[in-house]
Amino acid sequence: MRVVMNGLAALKPKTGVGHHVAELYSALTTSYPAEHFELYPGERIGGWIRSANKPKPTSSNKATSSKRSSVGGLVATFGKKTAQSASAVHFALYARSCRFDLYHEPNFVPFSSHLPTIVTVHDLSVLKFPQWHPADRVRYHHKHFLRGLNRARHLIVVSEAVRRELIDELGCPPARVTAIFNGIGPQFVPQAPEAIAAVRAALDLPANYFLCVGTIEPRKNLGTVIRAFADLPAEVRSRCPLVLAGPWGWRADAERDLFERIGKPAGVRHLGYTPAEQLPALYSAARVLLYPSYYEGFGMPPTEMLACGGGVISSTADSLREVLAGHAEFVPADDIAGWRNAMLRAATDDDYLLQLKNNGVRHAAQYTWQRAANETIDVYRRAIAQG
Repeated sequence: MRVVMNGLAALKPKTGVGHHVAELYSALTTSYPAEHFELYPGERIGGWIRSANKPKPTSSNKATSSKRSSVGGLVATFGKKTAQSASAVHFALYARSCRFDLYHEPNFVPFSSHLPTIVTVHDLSVLKFPQWHPADRVRYHHKHFLRGLNRARHLIVVSEAVRRELIDELGCPPARVTAIFNGIGPQFVPQAPEAIAAVRAALDLPANYFLCVGTIEPRKNLGTVIRAFADLPAEVRSRCPLVLAGPWGWRADAERDLFERIGKPAGVRHLGYTPAEQLPALYSAARVLLYPSYYEGFGMPPTEMLACGGGVISSTADSLREVLAGHAEFVPADDIAGWRNAMLRAATDDDYLLQLKNNGVRHAAQYTWQRAANETIDVYRRAIAQG
């Protein structure tokens, strides 16, 4: 079996899809050495793209920064379209010259290809909630996403919640859609006291803190927990501050303004993008993880938190209820009073905290990249056998 997987998402600073691609590819190559898996576009071109994607320093002058952002946005949009067209042409040539049996697109929209194609759909947020995404991404999805799904021989989704959406809302035949859960990296385990102390010292963190992990954007609903935290008694906020670990994302102006006006004065801290190697200890050191997201396909941070032995307070999004399966306190996304009360209890009631953590590590242990690789290769074999 010769399979090519689009690895472009793994060449940027990694968020959800990038980690998914890298981890799944690693598990497939390690577990099935007799098969051939190739990550497009290869190491040489991939190295160039990694260099181009290195973060650039930003100006501290707001007027200059805004002007550069406007010009940069136009250049970036033009550059992205050019890169997409060039990648499509290059991929077609690459796929033909290397004689693959199958193409796996792990990032929603496949290239046009003569190969039997598998597409992974992580969620339907671009179609269902276009207001949460940049206009160019929405246009691209509307133009290419459904067409790509129709071309695919089989579809993989990361939860049964997303599978139901594809079947019920997009009319995909059930036999063409398989749910394969994401995995949790082996590094996500309860951390030793020395590792926790090192990360606390490096990031200047207190002994107790509420934690939010992920890119700050409208879908993640960080405004709710900032408001709920600010409403806690000052003594609780001082003893257990709120820590945001993640970069500012698209259209995060409202969240940034709320952070400056209400969050900072109340004791909220923003760490920015957190290196992957620090995450296990950051989870293990936290009092509890808060995950108020309006909508998810899977929900990696709360599952990683369980694996590290921590407690989770989560929104009631369908996929989060499915994946966490009762191993969390569930609060409706917009219920500020509910979030405040759950946070207050988590900060002051050790018995409640133990209850939140109960059997979380065991539950999270089922989500492995080995399992995902085994189930994925089964889909590959069935797709190839269809002729």
